[in-house]
Amino acid sequence: MALLEVKDIHTFYGNIEALKGISLVVEEGECVTLIGSNGAGKSSTLRSISGLTPPRQGSIRFKDKEITETPSQEIVSMGVALSPEGRHVFPRMTVYENLMLGAYLRRDSAEISSDLDRVFSLFPRLKEREKQKGGTMSGGEQQMLAIGRALMAQPTLLLLDEPSMGIAPILVERIYETIAEINRQGTTILLVEQNANFALDVSSRGYVLETGSVALSDESEALRENPEVQKAYLGA
Repeated sequence: MALLEVKDIHTFYGNIEALKGISLVVEEGECVTLIGSNGAGKSSTLRSISGLTPPRQGSIRFKDKEITETPSQEIVSMGVALSPEGRHVFPRMTVYENLMLGAYLRRDSAEISSDLDRVFSLFPRLKEREKQKGGTMSGGEQQMLAIGRALMAQPTLLLLDEPSMGIAPILVERIYETIAEINRQGTTILLVEQNANFALDVSSRGYVLETGSVALSDESEALRENPEVQKAYLGA
């Protein structure tokens, strides 16, 4: 039984069909990536899984439970957390307050404290800036905060949307090292990323999306060697 199973989902924004029958599977413990150009449907897939933009058709199952029409905050409490594209940190709240918002559905204060320590050990920069307002931090630091906030929900499945977008290259590498470490520690990850090089480095399998459909799926290493993928996404 897969941890996440998406079957033939069709998602719309008004009359525009963003996803035209996407199917994918994520096994427990994996890091799986979705790559594709802008408008391919990558972010829409994550929004559908997290309940923010439910599909009109098709099925999404998490831990073998149907969640296609489940409200997004219930999906969070079941163990799915999204770190959204564009980060969306709360600019006037401190780093600490932003992180605690990620745990707002939880009541296990001892474990919350332990997860906070884990986030600070993964991202020491956040510990240094614990009392700083989120809006005064750099793009890379805000990205660390967005991922940390998602981890505070104690997810079984972490959805990461464009973690490298708008970030200085040196910080992108650090963030990707941390994403690999989060996966090694046992959190399953579904990663959407424009930078296919980083995405294929950190993942074991990938799906290539084109105009709302899956064009290709394979092991990450095989996708990296694929001439079409190289030409379209790896700058070869």
